[in-house]
Amino acid sequence: MTERKPANMPVASWVEQQIRAAEAKGAFANLPGSGKPLPDLDRPRSDLDWIAAKLRREDVDVSALLPPALALAREVELLPGRLARERSERRVREVVEDLNKRIRTAVLIAPVGPPVRVRPLDVDEHLRHWRAARAQPASSPPRVAVAVAESSPTLTRGDARPPRLRCWSPRRGGGAAAAGAAWGPAPAGARP
Repeated sequence: MTERKPANMPVASWVEQQIRAAEAKGAFANLPGSGKPLPDLDRPRSDLDWIAAKLRREDVDVSALLPPALALAREVELLPGRLARERSERRVREVVEDLNKRIRTAVLIAPVGPPVRVRPLDVDEHLRHWRAARAQPASSPPRVAVAVAESSPTLTRGDARPPRLRCWSPRRGGGAAAAGAAWGPAPAGARP
């Protein structure tokens, strides 16, 4: 144990004296990594690199650090796998409704970071897919993704591409949202 710093000695001198005494005793000999180069010394660093490295070492899920818009998009992307693990229809409905509530809240609040680009999900559609996946035999893999073309009633086999989706536009007076229509394919004759 080191002795207390004398009152009349500057801190820098006292620390230097302690280091020299430890070197003389061999306290720094045979340390792990001795004589090896420091890792990633040539890589450019940002202010938060040490946080990312610490999280990787501690095996922490970094999705908690994402901005709200990206976290919601990631959650929507992982939703089919999460629903496949649920056991009851009531629980599936709760999970999707909770996600929809958080999406609506994020849309209303001015986001920190990128804008929210996900929209609320159709609970009944996710329930149908959950039921279908549970009804499939165990040998076939569960179906986790739904294409826009499959849910569109206007798409036929002869169509080359799915219909365009309508979205909000200030020039059109609010688009589908202002007209009270649900998101979906634009009706025939609608302006592109």
